[in-house]
Amino acid sequence: MMEWWHAVIIGIVEGITEFLPISSTAHIGFFTSMFGYSSTEASVVAFSAIIQAGAIAAAVIYFWKDISRTALAFFKGLFNKSERKNFDYKFGWLILIGSLPIVITGVFLQDFVETAVRSLWWMVAGLLGFTFVLWWADRMGTRRRKEKSMTTKDSIIIGLIQALSLIPGVSRSGAATAAGLLQGFDRVTTTRLAFFLGIPALVGAAVLQIAAHYDEIGAGVGWTATIIGTVVSFIVAFVCIDWLLKFVSRRSFAVFIWYRFALGALLVVLLLTGVITTA
Repeated sequence: MMEWWHAVIIGIVEGITEFLPISSTAHIGFFTSMFGYSSTEASVVAFSAIIQAGAIAAAVIYFWKDISRTALAFFKGLFNKSERKNFDYKFGWLILIGSLPIVITGVFLQDFVETAVRSLWWMVAGLLGFTFVLWWADRMGTRRRKEKSMTTKDSIIIGLIQALSLIPGVSRSGAATAAGLLQGFDRVTTTRLAFFLGIPALVGAAVLQIAAHYDEIGAGVGWTATIIGTVVSFIVAFVCIDWLLKFVSRRSFAVFIWYRFALGALLVVLLLTGVITTA
């Protein structure tokens, strides 16, 4: 069973890192290993996915006006052709299309994602490798486009790149952000898109983990710790969302890029010295 205070700390870490382009999975893997849990054990993998639902619930509440407006326009457009000129109807389709690659890949490669690539060395590879992509995107993106210029092509490209985040360390928000920047969107728009595209993916992942590993969680990490971690991640994430949107409206992603390098280097040192292990 996971100690309650371990769950609180990991919940805080999840809430802070879920929407930053620095990989919440790598951070959770680091802290679970430091606390003596196996990052590849089924209940720990499930715990990591479920507490993300707390952070995504915070995003749903924060963006509730936008989400409810889009959902209403989407369903109106399904049954009334005249309503399809509304951008919110189109945006609903774009979010669904952009969410499909990671959902489909996650379902068909579930065993591979939960076992083969869950070691901390994979996380290091994803963390450091995708840092170069994020750096290139932040450097080369024109940042001239806004949300309403988004097309189906953009949605597919961002969705496909977001699916790479199934490799631990890449970062789902980081992948969506890099893809958005490479498509010419400004930093605030790419950050908002990362939020919206994350909702179906993370909710689906949490539901899948609960259904597949309900008994293992109870016998492993424990449902008390899982609930505590989820609630804490919700509270912390809600605060961080507002901060992140204000931050990217004024600054580049440089601080996150350098942080990814530093964290990756730290993990390499800790793994090579045996302070933490991949098991």
